Amino acid sequence: MTQPNDHQQDLIDSTDGIHVVDAGAGTGKTFTVTRRYAEIVDQDEVAPADVLLVTFTNNAATEMKDRIVSHCGYGMRELSDAPIQTFHSLCHDLLMEHGFEAPTHLGIDDRITGSTRILEDETVEKAQFREFIRRFSDDHAAYDDFFRAIEDPVELLGLLTQLASKGVFPTADGWYRNGERHLDGDFEAFSELFDELNQPRNGGSKQSRLRSKLSRYGRNKCYLPDAPDKSTIRGGRGEKQVPADVARRAFEEDRADLKQFVHDVYFEYLEFALSRNYLNFGFLQLFAFVLLCDDHSLRDDVAFEYVMIDEFQDSSEIQFKLALLLADTNNLCVVGDWKQSIYSFQYAAVENITEFESRLDRFVAELNEDGERVSWATRPITDIELVENYRSTQAILDFSEHSLVTPAASTDKVDVEEVQDRIVSLSANTPCENSNIEAIQHEDEHEAILTKIQEIAGNEDYQVEEDGELRPPEYGDVAVLTRTRDFGRELLSAAAEYGLPMSYEGGIELFRSDPAKLLLAWLRILDADSERGWAVVLEEAGYTLDEIEYILDTERYPDNMQAFKTELAELETIGGVAQRVFSRYNYDGAHADVLLTTVQSIHSATTVTRGDLIQFIERGIENGSTQEVHASAGVNSVTVQTIHAAKGLEHPIVILVNMNSHRFPPSGGNSNTITFDDPIGLRQRKRYADDYGYPHIHDNWRTDVLRTCLPRGYDEERRLLYVSMTRAESHLVFSAGENPNTFFEELPVAVEEITPEVEADDRSETTQANLQISVPTPAGPVGHSPHTLMRDDVFEDVAGGRGTEFGTQVHEFAERYALGADVEPSKGNDDESHLKTLIDSLDGEIRVEEDVYLPLTVDGERVTISGVVDLVHILPDTVEIIDFKTDRGRHAEAEYRKQLSVYYHVLHECFPERDVTAAIFYTAEATRVDINPLSKADIAELTRAVL
Repeated sequence: MTQPNDHQQDLIDSTDGIHVVDAGAGTGKTFTVTRRYAEIVDQDEVAPADVLLVTFTNNAATEMKDRIVSHCGYGMRELSDAPIQTFHSLCHDLLMEHGFEAPTHLGIDDRITGSTRILEDETVEKAQFREFIRRFSDDHAAYDDFFRAIEDPVELLGLLTQLASKGVFPTADGWYRNGERHLDGDFEAFSELFDELNQPRNGGSKQSRLRSKLSRYGRNKCYLPDAPDKSTIRGGRGEKQVPADVARRAFEEDRADLKQFVHDVYFEYLEFALSRNYLNFGFLQLFAFVLLCDDHSLRDDVAFEYVMIDEFQDSSEIQFKLALLLADTNNLCVVGDWKQSIYSFQYAAVENITEFESRLDRFVAELNEDGERVSWATRPITDIELVENYRSTQAILDFSEHSLVTPAASTDKVDVEEVQDRIVSLSANTPCENSNIEAIQHEDEHEAILTKIQEIAGNEDYQVEEDGELRPPEYGDVAVLTRTRDFGRELLSAAAEYGLPMSYEGGIELFRSDPAKLLLAWLRILDADSERGWAVVLEEAGYTLDEIEYILDTERYPDNMQAFKTELAELETIGGVAQRVFSRYNYDGAHADVLLTTVQSIHSATTVTRGDLIQFIERGIENGSTQEVHASAGVNSVTVQTIHAAKGLEHPIVILVNMNSHRFPPSGGNSNTITFDDPIGLRQRKRYADDYGYPHIHDNWRTDVLRTCLPRGYDEERRLLYVSMTRAESHLVFSAGENPNTFFEELPVAVEEITPEVEADDRSETTQANLQISVPTPAGPVGHSPHTLMRDDVFEDVAGGRGTEFGTQVHEFAERYALGADVEPSKGNDDESHLKTLIDSLDGEIRVEEDVYLPLTVDGERVTISGVVDLVHILPDTVEIIDFKTDRGRHAEAEYRKQLSVYYHVLHECFPERDVTAAIFYTAEATRVDINPLSKADIAELTRAVL
């Protein structure tokens, strides 16, 4: 795509006023948004600082800046500080500059400073919250009954995050801006749900869906004695409807104590977080919102003339309201696709885009309740539809619409006419129109999938398009998408048995990895839990079960292991123990790095003991806590991803697997003890009571009835199905086992009963990768490094050089000194002395010799540029890259810029909420030179020249 189509041009030209853009899958949304931005800033008297462009991820923000540069009069340097960012980074910038006293607006006697950390790791925050809730429960004996009913108090953290995304905040003596009304719920809105579900069916001859659903009322439940019986709730024999008064009886409940409990946990956790000098993403938005609401002059100062929001279907209520507060005019443009809203578990509100007009009116009215905050006109609203798809064949686009009206379960009812009225059909603009859409089934689904993949590879019937021509497919053209991560892990194991090249891209269950289990074993040994720890360590060393049993009985542990235990016991930090364990067992690379960082963050950010950390890792193993550790797909390998991870991506051939009952959609729902849902508000599912002298955890009959009336969430499951289908460019395959789900049975596609016949694959040109990979395998030409991009001639004919041996010696000294080794500069070696002075001046966390990997796509080919950063200096707000050069002159500085640019983009990805800088430290003269990094596009262009 080089020129906008008519619909795209409409959006590009429509720079003023309110616009709601329906940007369907593959319709060139980023292409169009970036050109619209360029059109706006090229106007007279409009500068980049006047235009806010909000994106969903930091990667998207970087990509948009790169694209904008080539279409407007501004360069990357001028756009480097332009507000093209995520909501979170926007709120962070606002608080860092203006938010010092923001907590006081809620009655919190604390401040937000430049050193306040942003806690990005959910695992680390759970450890923090666990420590907080222990203290809270100790200090609030009056809330013991609530804690007796809650199986795991950490579930309350999710509740607080949900309330923050809704815009419900506590103050010292109540709730901010009447937020309590959300907790109370809306009976009128609930009544509409109740009445709709309670209508008799088949012209009145069949009982209502609500009465049918309540046939399970009381089953496997233990209610208090005052709970009504089943016939009272459902109506008498022969009735078709639930009695109308049940709606009011179930809704009305004294929740004053529950609201006070949640308020106190919420408010005191805010205080705790600030006292520990951190904020999470939800609290960033909370304090930014409060600041903009209460500081009218500041709001006027920071507001933007133009506001554009990308991926608006993934925004939350508080983000919608933030956008309104930040808009100085009605030049508001929201872009999204309701059909791709799949992040409700992250509190995205699809209604922001499906009910934009009504929500706009409601939110403006709420913000203006006690004073004018939004003064611009909310009409007219212009709708623009992008309908030309540049990704998929027309057959796939047409078929994907079935996903939006297909029932997700036998009890699921879809208003087909209403949904079809909302669907904007897409038109394919692809050079080739060849598609297979099919389904396979076998009880051994893993083997059936592998058989199908081998059938596809090299098969002329599954040709894929490349540069306008068709070619036979390879393994690398196939992506396997799954609703749940566990199926992907099982499929990887099955593929490994046959040598079929397959890798997983996305988060892994970090604490279930071998390095984590081994670290846990040594921590147990140090914490006197010897038997469980020694058993793992001895098994890893190759001892047989009989030998292990004998050693454990006699406690005659090997001398070298005893010596290693003593060495570990002498280390002062948990991080030091982890580093030493990983070093001994040769665990290095991305996997061990993430694990080490997580463990260090947990231990350094809290006051947990070693025993607490052991419990934390055990819970991580039990719960399958995940971290983002990406393994490259390797050369010509099948990619396995979850549907969520695949959003925004595209693949020539997609196989959607595990379409089985209770897997897609997954069984079960929100099982937390205390829940919040619109429109029923805050509710308690279980409660502790001393009934007739017998203490017991009872179910709450009211909450059971209320939640029966709420939608099950099947709409989002349909959208997940749609997203998975529209990732496919040419071919789409569905797969199920012996118990297929309703989707599989209802979609209009013939099912083939496939016979598994997997053949061993020993192709040497493929690279096997799996969940346990520690170092990414380059996805392009092997051996690419930043030095590949650098010109050699700048190093030729340089007088006074001291050779590579000298440079190696200086670098080795720096590494050892930074790691705390007992070393001093060599006599007369000024370079080492200068490095010692530099390292001593750094007061943050120091990492040395860090491996980095920058994946790029150049002309459709995957390339990974790998290198080693001399030193990374991590501070609360910034990350400094410092590369040592022993050159006596600065003749190669332009080439070194290329090297540091690679490092910059990798570190920027690792620390998206911090400012990343890159500098050269010339050791001979102790001079530090800051480097302005090249864009990813420039690096790709340099790589293209090399290729």
